[in-house]
Amino acid sequence: MHNYSVIVFDLGNVLIPFDYSPTKEFLNNKKEGLGDIFFQTYKNNYNIHQDFEKGLLSSEEFLSIMMKWTENKVTGKEFCEVFSNIFTKNDDVIALLPILKQEYKLVLLSNTNEIHKEYGYGNYDFLTHFDKLILSHEVGAIKPEKEIYHAVEKYTQKPASEHLFIDDVKEYAEGAINCGWDAINFIGYENLVNDLKKRNII
Repeated sequence: MHNYSVIVFDLGNVLIPFDYSPTKEFLNNKKEGLGDIFFQTYKNNYNIHQDFEKGLLSSEEFLSIMMKWTENKVTGKEFCEVFSNIFTKNDDVIALLPILKQEYKLVLLSNTNEIHKEYGYGNYDFLTHFDKLILSHEVGAIKPEKEIYHAVEKYTQKPASEHLFIDDVKEYAEGAINCGWDAINFIGYENLVNDLKKRNII
């Protein structure tokens, strides 16, 4: 039985959908096929992405690798901008935040990196609804590692069972459940509202 006091939201594809197509197109315009090759290389070396999200690589170290992968066809600043110009806002879900905030502590829990925060989503107004942002690169762990969920609990000082997590990645939702939380696997606004109603949250 869950008696909720904390609602934890994922960021990407829940509050802010993202799409790397413009990044790929930008690189393909710099040199034919460069965007396709870059994203294949990125996918094949996903550990670099994960190390950056864990804070194991600095922005400078990450950018140095990205410059090689883009054949130095872009500047570091250009790369940061085009790498981060991928987000749109899910206004329906964002509109739930001030309603939920009236009764629950709100925490954002995201696998993310310094560049996306600085050049992408960092200035979005809706972030002010959250009591705390728990970002992977700042806590040195990524979902579904248990340490990142424990970082939330360390902040909230509430029992695991009082946390409800909303994430579009099933594996990350299950990671929360494995820590004793409840979780909703986000597949869209209507489903989310139904799941929150079932729990008597709204």
